[in-house]
Amino acid sequence: MAKGIDENYYTQLKELQAIDFVLLELNLYLDTHPGDIQALQQFNQLAAARKQLAARFEECYGPLLNFGQSFSKAPWQWVDTPWPWQV
Repeated sequence: MAKGIDENYYTQLKELQAIDFVLLELNLYLDTHPGDIQALQQFNQLAAARKQLAARFEECYGPLLNFGQSFSKAPWQWVDTPWPWQV
C-alpha cells in the first residue's frame, strides 16, 4: 500500500472502476439499442452514482482527472501520488 493511502482508497477506486466498466458497456449497448428505456434508466442511475462516488473520492484523496475536469484543494493536489491509474 502506498504511503498515506488507506484501504478505503482502493475500495472506492475499485468501485469507480466497476461503475465505469458498466457505464462503458451500457454506452455501447445504447449505441445500437437507443430505444431501450430500461437500459437508459440504468445508465442514468449509474452515472449519478458514479458522480457521487467520484465527488466523495476526490474530497478524501484529491482529483481523479486533470486539465480542469476536477477541482483541487490547496496546495495543488495533482502532484500527490499515487495517481488513480498507478494503482
